[in-house]
This record gives sequence, structure tokens and C-alpha cells, in this order.
Amino acid sequence: MGNAVLGNYIRTNHNPMLHNYFIIGWRNILRNKLFSAINIAGLSIGITFTMLTAVYIWQEMQVNHQLKNAGNQYILLSKWKDPNMGYEIGTCAPLPLALKKEYPNLVKNYYRWDGVTSNVSKGDKHFREHIQIGDSTLLNMYGFKLLTGNAATAFNDPFSVVITRDKAIKYFGRTNVIGETITIESFKGDKHDFMVSGVLDKIPKNSITNLSEDNNNDLFLSLGAARFMGRDMDTWANTIVVGLVELQPGASKSAVDAAMLRLVKAHAQPQVAANLVPYIVPLNTYYLDWGPKKMLYTLGLVAAFILFMAIINFVNICISRSAQRMKEMGIRKVLGGLRGALIKQFLTESVIMVTVATLFAIVLYMIGRYYFADILQTEMTGLFGFPWYFYLLLPGMALFTGILAGLYPAVLLSSLKSVDSLKGKLGSVKENITFRKVLIAFQFATAAIVMICAIIISLQTNLFFGKSLGYDKEHVLYAQLPRDWSKKGVAKMEGIRSRIAQLPQVKAISLSWAIPDGNYSAQLQAYKMSDDSLHTFTSQVVNVDNQYAAAYNLKLKAGEFFGPAYMASDSARVVINEKHMHALGFNHAADAIGQQFKAQGMPVLTICGVVQDFRFGSMQQALQPMTFLNVNYQPLYRFFSVKLNPGDLEVSINALQKKWSQEMPDAPFEYGFMDEALAKLYQTEIQLKKASYLATGLAIIIVLLGIIGLVSLSVQKRTKEIGVRKVLGSSAGNIVKLFLKDFLLTIAVSGAIACPVAFLLMRHWLNDYAYKISLTPMPFLISMVVLLVVTALLITLQTLKAAYANPVKSLRTE
Repeated sequence: MGNAVLGNYIRTNHNPMLHNYFIIGWRNILRNKLFSAINIAGLSIGITFTMLTAVYIWQEMQVNHQLKNAGNQYILLSKWKDPNMGYEIGTCAPLPLALKKEYPNLVKNYYRWDGVTSNVSKGDKHFREHIQIGDSTLLNMYGFKLLTGNAATAFNDPFSVVITRDKAIKYFGRTNVIGETITIESFKGDKHDFMVSGVLDKIPKNSITNLSEDNNNDLFLSLGAARFMGRDMDTWANTIVVGLVELQPGASKSAVDAAMLRLVKAHAQPQVAANLVPYIVPLNTYYLDWGPKKMLYTLGLVAAFILFMAIINFVNICISRSAQRMKEMGIRKVLGGLRGALIKQFLTESVIMVTVATLFAIVLYMIGRYYFADILQTEMTGLFGFPWYFYLLLPGMALFTGILAGLYPAVLLSSLKSVDSLKGKLGSVKENITFRKVLIAFQFATAAIVMICAIIISLQTNLFFGKSLGYDKEHVLYAQLPRDWSKKGVAKMEGIRSRIAQLPQVKAISLSWAIPDGNYSAQLQAYKMSDDSLHTFTSQVVNVDNQYAAAYNLKLKAGEFFGPAYMASDSARVVINEKHMHALGFNHAADAIGQQFKAQGMPVLTICGVVQDFRFGSMQQALQPMTFLNVNYQPLYRFFSVKLNPGDLEVSINALQKKWSQEMPDAPFEYGFMDEALAKLYQTEIQLKKASYLATGLAIIIVLLGIIGLVSLSVQKRTKEIGVRKVLGSSAGNIVKLFLKDFLLTIAVSGAIACPVAFLLMRHWLNDYAYKISLTPMPFLISMVVLLVVTALLITLQTLKAAYANPVKSLRTE
């Protein structure tokens, strides 16, 4: 019935020759169900993974390209001669505005913002939100649309706020909320109502409102609110503001860079001016160059190899089935069939099979995109969410893949002589057995490389969460606090801390600016008492209380981690790590206790304790000198870090939440565990690890599908040989060895190629980390053994059936 419908459609709409190609091709596919299914399954897997990867790459390449005047939008970055003096993403707060004022021929518009988090409430709803304080140019400069509100006046009032659509629904349950108010808390603990002046429509992913995964801003305040929030956007000493500019058409990037350098030299503090070199980067390349570019290249390359592996399966199986088609080709040639027509016939069959595989791949894409999105922590576009050209690319890709996969078998089989074809001679095909083995070796080598890389990436990722951190992350949770950056505010938080510490579920609790996720308070330029300020080294600063070491189980090498109670005379006492100790010239921790050192802009500091070096940030950077200042001396804090006693975790968190609500009823208890903080720090590596597991699984499946098809065809061709061997006394085991020999030797050769390639790839990848695993033979051995065992098992199971068959039936096989 299906053939008749297909035939009538083609006969009505196409020429008779094309009709014959399709009918014959469809019948051949149905006649050889096993091999057709293997081919379609392998191609479906390859096409699905390619589609998923292509969609992800396409989505990432669209970031920032949908902004208004995207080609002229730039972000200001900073190159510091001393990299510890500032952040690459931060710039001097007045610089973008000064560029617009003093160089209007170069700069058309500007935008600056400072990101903070604070408590936001509406009635009994209390949440901690990311807030962006910036210029009123935000909406017009980038073309962000408002669902409700006037873009021209949205930021006129210092106590107005523009919110996203999601936040409007979160706080009010609707989007038409112009004139409604929400309450925002300042860093001094003050609260003020802010009137909603605009609700943003859904905006695409970008580097202005969503600079990074940890900086997704949903509330936008004007510069008029900066004073209330305790932020400074006017002084050149502030170098942590994000700056962006829109250039005039035709303006030179180098001219803007030179203008910025002149402004910094003229206005910034001498130390900043001597170290800072600002430069601009196009927004349409910034996201990829400073973000997932390496990941995209890796995934794209893996997808291409997996698709190529699926195509190789197709080619190998088609060539292996040549004996079954040779008489057909001979008869066609004797009856006047031209070689070109035969090639078209094979290509038609190939395109049909790839088209069917593509249809299956579309279904698999709809199912698999959720899993793929979870791996990469992103959203994957649905099947009907693409631009129009995608729907032309998909059939085009099917046609191209079909021709690519079927071209070699078509040319090979159509080249056989008519007489040889009618006699069933395989000479011409056998001459290409080396080529087939090369293709199989490529498949195994690719699978081995992917598996080796997956194991090494997994081992390195496990290192990030292992015992080499230098502190104890188990049962440690952290939660952000309402701000009151004053002596009074610190005293209040310490009182709350001491009362929470009395809970039986709490082992230790600490008040600090930072948790061990790489976000230091600041840096100080330290130097020995005997040196001058020209011989400084940079030390990372973290404001903490005297319980920080207890909360994270830091190992004290000498001295104490501050005193049990803070006194004014303790303001100059600091704790340092071993890196800092060695930089001051001390070899032993005990020798450093009571000694002093200088720091630019600070009083003489006295060392009261030395802690063992521990991993505060990413393993991509070497350990840095660290200085712990008492939070009572510098009243800047953000977190409670709570070390819970072992036990029922749910009971402990419920008790902690209840106590938190009693002590701070207006502050949301939004907590995370240190494992989660580390997962954010190494998000790219974790994504790569998961993606490598997926790629390994798919590569192995495709290889095994190919093995099933090739061994099955090989058994069919050698049925009579198997019967003769059994009659002559050969055992089933010997027959199995006969088939194993062909494939296992190929695997061994592919392993000899794969191991050096994987070694070079992984050595290059590991070079990005200051602390990394050693490349041992173990991952390479595991990968090769797994491939050998799985392949041998599969071949054995397939050949045993033929080995135990009745030899009389085997001998009758033509």
C-alpha cells in the first residue's frame, strides 16, 4: 500500500526515471530491514547530535547581535600592568561619560552600571535580587522595549525602578504594574519605596543586563539611586564599574583607545594611571571571545566527527553489501543501463535513507533538547522557533549528507565490469578492503579519543571538588545578609551570629565579605618594613570575623585567628596565608607571629596568625598571598557561612531557617552549599564533562552499530566457509577467533593512533590550569580495554550463532 501511494505520487509529479529510482530504492531498503535499520539508527544519532550542537552554537552566536546598532556597540575592558590591582571587566566610573563629552566625534552614546544585590520586598514577600544601577541611556541605546511605561521618562525619578516581566509577575502577579511600589534595602540598612516606572518586555540574552551567569540583573535603578544604595559613580578612583559606549559611524577603535588612555592619565589617581590601559571590544564578539568560544569549537568538532562516524558506517555497510547487488548491476548494464543511471540509483537510495534518518532525528531532537539544555544550562529553541532559512538548511543538509554518504559506494559498485558482476566476482571490491579498514580504524580512534578525553576531564573536574582545596566544604552552607556597612551593623550581625551559633545543629558560623569562590574584598600593596613602597607585592584581602577558620576548618600554622573578642587595639592585627608569609621573607610560620609589614594607604599591620594555603578561587590561577582583615575594623560583609553538625540535613536547615526568621524577619533565607558555589566557579568544566560523557556514549553506540552490520554481512558472505571449517573439525571457538582477528587488529592500530592524539589534546587543555592532574597511562588503558572488551563480546555473540549452525545448511549456501 505504501509503495503504491509513493509510486502514484512520484509518477504524477515527476518523470518516470525518477519514479523508478525511488520505487527500487524504497524496495531495497525494505528488503534489507536489518541493515537499513542499522544505517538509519546510526545516521539518526549522528544527525541529532549535530542538530543539537548546531542549534546551541547558533544561539550563542546570536548573543548581542540583536541589540540596536549592534555593529557600533562596544564594552570597555581594562588591562592592568599589575593584574591584581583591578578587574578586566571594570573601568573608571566617569570614563564613558568623559568620552562622550570630550570626544563626541568618536562616541555617540554611553552607558555605565554597577551591579549589587539587596533585599527587595512587597508586603510579606521578601527576596534577594540582582540590581543594576546605571545611566538613563539603557533603553534607548540598546533598543530594549517596555511592555508598559515610557522609555523616555522611566529613569527620571531617583526612586523609580524598571523591572523585568518575570519580576512583575513574581511580586504582583501581573505585568500592568506602573505606579506600584516595591521596597529596596540599602547597604546601610535603610529601606525605601521605589515606584515601578517600566516593565521590560522579554529581551534576548545579552552582555548588558546579563553580563555573566552570576550577574543576571532584573531590577534597574537610575544613577539618582546610587547615593541611597551607597555607590559612587562619579570618582575616578572607582574602577569596578562596567562601561559601554556606542561609537559614531566610521569611528576608529584605535582612536577611542588612545582617547581613553589620555583621559585616564589626566584624571585618574597616579597609581591607577600608571597601571591601567583601557581598551574597547565590540559587543558582537565580546561574548564569544570572553565566554564559550572554546566550548563551541570543541562541541562543533565533536559533532562533526560523530556525524562522520555515522557516514562511515553507511559507506562500510553499503560496500559490504556489494555482493548482493553485483548481479543486479550486471543485468542492468547488459540491458543497456548507463553508469550514470546506476550512480543516480545508489544516490537516490542513500538520500531516501538519510531523509528517513533525518525525520527520526527531528523527533529525537524534540526529546533530547531538554537533556542537552540541562547539560549546558541553557534554553534550546523548539522546532518552530527558528528563522526561515533553518527550514531550508535541514532538507539541504539531508540531501548533502545523503550524497556524501552514498557517493563512494555508488561510484565503486557502478564501476564493476558487466561480466564480473554477472559472475558475482568480488575482485574490484576486495581491492578496497584496506580503505574499509581505514574507515573502521578512524571510527575506533575517534571513539577512543572521545572516551580518553572524557575520563581525563572527569578526573580534573573531580580535583576541583576533592581533598586538595585546603579547607573543609562538607556541611557548609552560606546565605547573604541584609547590609548595614557600619560599626553598628557589624555589631548587630555578630549578636545574631552568636545566637544562631547556640543551635545544636550548628557547629560554627562566621560573618565575612566572601566565601571561597574567588570573590575577594579587594587587594592591598604590601611590602616589608625594611623596604620602600616601590617594592610591593599584591595580597588579596578578605574581611572576616574570628570564626572564619572554624567554619571552613582552615589549618592554623601559628598564632591565632584573631582574638575571642574584638578590641579597638586589634584593628591593625591581621592573619595571612603562607604565600604572604614567604613574600615577606619568613620561612617558618612561628617566625612571622608578632612581626609587622606595611601596606599602601593603611597603618602598619601586625601578623597575629598564619593559615595554611588553601584554594580560595579557581585552579586556573596560582595561589595568591592573602590578608584577612577583621570585619570589625573594615565593616564590610555579605555572608554568614554556617558549618552544620552531621545529622539530618533537612532538620538542621529547618531549625536554621526558623531561627533566621526570628532574628531577621524581613530578610529572605536564600542559602546555597559550598558544593554549589564550586559548581558555579567551574561551570564550563562541568558542562564539558557532561557533554563529553554524552559524546562518548553516542560514539560508542555508532561504532557498535557499525560492528553489528559489518559482522552480520561478513557472516553471511562466509557462511559456506564456516560450514567447510566445521566439517573439517574446527570448533566454534576457532571460528569466533577468525572473525575477532580482523577487527581486534584494527582496534589495536586505531588505539596506537588515538592515544598520542588524545595525549596532545589533553595536555593542551590542562595547560590552562595552574593546578592539574598528572597524565598517567590509566585513562588510555581503560578506554582501549573497554572498546576491546565490548567489541569482542559483540562479535562473539554474533558469530556464535553461525558457528553452531548445521554445517549441511551452510554448505548449501550460494
